[in-house]
Amino acid sequence: MTNVLDVDGLKRSFDDLVAVGGVSFSIEPGEAYGLLGPNGAGKTTTISMVAGLLESDAGSVSVAGKLMTTKSSDAKRAIGLVPQDLAIYPDLTAAENLKFFGSLYGMRGASLNERIMTVLEMVGLSDRADDRSDEYSGGMKRRLNIAVGLLHEPQLLILDEPTVGVDPQSRNAILESVEGLSSRGMSVLYTTHYMEEAERLCDRVGIIDNGLLVAEGTRRSLVDSIGQDDTVHVTATGNLHHVAELLRAVEGVVTAAEAHGVVSVVVDRAAIRLPSILATFTEAGVSVVAVEVSEPNLEAVFLHLTGKALRD
Repeated sequence: MTNVLDVDGLKRSFDDLVAVGGVSFSIEPGEAYGLLGPNGAGKTTTISMVAGLLESDAGSVSVAGKLMTTKSSDAKRAIGLVPQDLAIYPDLTAAENLKFFGSLYGMRGASLNERIMTVLEMVGLSDRADDRSDEYSGGMKRRLNIAVGLLHEPQLLILDEPTVGVDPQSRNAILESVEGLSSRGMSVLYTTHYMEEAERLCDRVGIIDNGLLVAEGTRRSLVDSIGQDDTVHVTATGNLHHVAELLRAVEGVVTAAEAHGVVSVVVDRAAIRLPSILATFTEAGVSVVAVEVSEPNLEAVFLHLTGKALRD
């Protein structure tokens, strides 16, 4: 079976900064692949090279068997790109936006109109087809952005953090739209800061950090790779960076990281180590607001491999 996407040894530097240091992965037909990493890990640079927006210094990208470069029109036709920044015209209706973008792909007439209604139905906007997009909520604009990417029936849909800044209802609508794509045989490359999205949507996950793919596999295989360590999430106020440093010296603690007012601690047998962990907060003069203990998941894998929380 021919892969829809093959990425082999991609490298890209900006002056002395190595943004991507040799990334390789592939996506099969109908597979949803999640690329996870904190800001600055190399996700956006990798996506830009996969989509043919940026030339690599080394390595190669093939989409549907065609070599991708910045000049590869055939390879680009096989992808639908949904960027973080909205790529729609606010003074046009949803249908008018889609008609314009469809014309860029050479789509015309009744077949284009039929496809427009199909993709609007897929993203839950068929009843708002004739409303200007500047009247849409942020989440609806995101869904229209996805419809643009789906319009020409690409073999690979690239979604670059499509739920950033949207309300919970719109976010769920976006996720439901994406969930239906694999069942239709479309391959998806999905980047996100939200671990629960990756767990819900992705058949396989690649974890990227400092420009390198540090792990790859199914959710189950990645979780199994770190054994049975638990994760303790402590919401607290005070110098959380300092307490995270102290926690790394506590017996049984694998790693600890702070992000957005929460200290996440990967630990062997949390039930036994919890008193020592909480005592460390007290000794550091940090006030604990809430404590949550969870069994191994992708968040624990990411923290274990990178020493950082995903949204650092």
